[in-house]
Amino acid sequence: MLDRRSLIGAGAMLAASAAIAGCATAQSPPALSTVYTPKPLPFDPKAIPGLSEKLLVSHHDNNYAGAAKRFGDIEAQLRQTDFATAPGFLINGLKREELIALNSMILHEVYFAGLGKGGSKPGADLARQLEADFGSHDRWRAEFTGIGKALGGGSGWVLLTWSPRAGRLINQWSSDHTLTAADGAVLLALDMYEHAYHMDFGAKVGDYVNAYMGALDWAAADKAFSSRLKA
Repeated sequence: MLDRRSLIGAGAMLAASAAIAGCATAQSPPALSTVYTPKPLPFDPKAIPGLSEKLLVSHHDNNYAGAAKRFGDIEAQLRQTDFATAPGFLINGLKREELIALNSMILHEVYFAGLGKGGSKPGADLARQLEADFGSHDRWRAEFTGIGKALGGGSGWVLLTWSPRAGRLINQWSSDHTLTAADGAVLLALDMYEHAYHMDFGAKVGDYVNAYMGALDWAAADKAFSSRLKA
C-alpha cells in the first residue's frame, strides 16, 4: 500500500524524469568532435623538489583527470539537449557545471606546466613586465605568495594573468574555477584547494606555498606571455 507521501514523491520523480527525457532531440545527437583526454604530467613526479610523487600523481590522476572526464561527459549531455524545450534549471545546471569543469581542467594544466626543478627565472620580456607592473620581482612574489597563504583554510586559485584590457599583469584571487578575468591569459596557477597539498602538508598551507614557489618553472609562462604579445 502506498501512502499519500509516497504517491507525491513518486509523482515528483516521474515529472522530473519526463522533463529530462523531453530534453533529448528527436534526431540522433551529433558525435563528439573532441576526445577529452587528460594530458600526462609534463615532468617526472619524482623530480619536483618539495612536493611528493604520491601527491602529484594523486592530484593529476584524480582531480585533474576527473575534471577532464567530467567536462567530456557534460559536453556529451549538452549535445543531447533540446534547448527549445529543456527546463531552465537543467540548462543552468549543465552550463554552470560545464564552465567549472572546463576551467578546472585548464587551470590544472597551467598549474602542472609551472612546476619543475626550480631555480628558473622569467624570460626577459616577462621579467620586464613584472618589473613594470609590480615594481620588482620580489614585490610580485610577495603579493603572489601572500594571496596563496591568505587562502589557507579556504579554497581557490592564485593566478598570474595578463589582461589586455588593463594592459598589465595581475595577481588574481580566483574561486570555484570560474572567477577569472574575462580577457585574461593565465600564465601561472597556484592550486589552493586542499587536494593540492593536504597529503604532504596537512594544514601547513604556508609550507606548501613555499614549496610551490621553490619548484617554479617559468618556461611555460614565458611561452604563453610571448604568444599573447604577438597576437
